[in-house]
Amino acid sequence: MQLFLMRHGDAGFNAQSDRDRTLTDVGRHHTVLMSNWLARSVTDFDLVLVSPYLRAQQTWQELSQHFPEPRKWLVADDLVPTGDPANVAALVVAYAELYKADKVLVIAHMPLLGYLVSELVAGVEPPLFATSGITLIDKHAEQASIVWQHAPHSIS
Repeated sequence: MQLFLMRHGDAGFNAQSDRDRTLTDVGRHHTVLMSNWLARSVTDFDLVLVSPYLRAQQTWQELSQHFPEPRKWLVADDLVPTGDPANVAALVVAYAELYKADKVLVIAHMPLLGYLVSELVAGVEPPLFATSGITLIDKHAEQASIVWQHAPHSIS
C-alpha cells in the first residue's frame, strides 16, 4: 500500500473554534501547488480519508479537482489533531483492507500526522509536517518505510 499522509493547508485563526478554521489564500495556493506536483506521479487514489475539521475538508476540495473521483472517500472522526496515533493507524489499515485500496490519501493535522508516521514506521521519530506537506509511506504487511516527504517550499 502507498499511504500518502497530508497536512491541511495553511488556515486562519478567525473562527469560533479550532474545528471551524478555514484555509487562507496561501493555504489554497500551496494546496494547489502540491496537488499539481503530486498529480505528475500519482494518477488516482483508491481511498481518501479526511478529517472532519473544515480546513481539512477544504484541502480535500482543492486536491480533488486534480484527481479522478476515488473509489471511496469518507470523513473519519478520529483524524483530529489530538487523535490517538495507534487507533488511527489501525483505522487506516482496516479501511484500506476493507476497500482493497493500494493508494490511500489521509488528510489530517499535526501533531497526529507526525505521531502516525512513527506509529507506522518502526524506529522513526515523529517528523514535522509543513502545512500542505505530504509524506509517502510504502507499507507491505508489517514492513513500512518513508519514501519521501515534501512541502510547498521543497518542490519549487
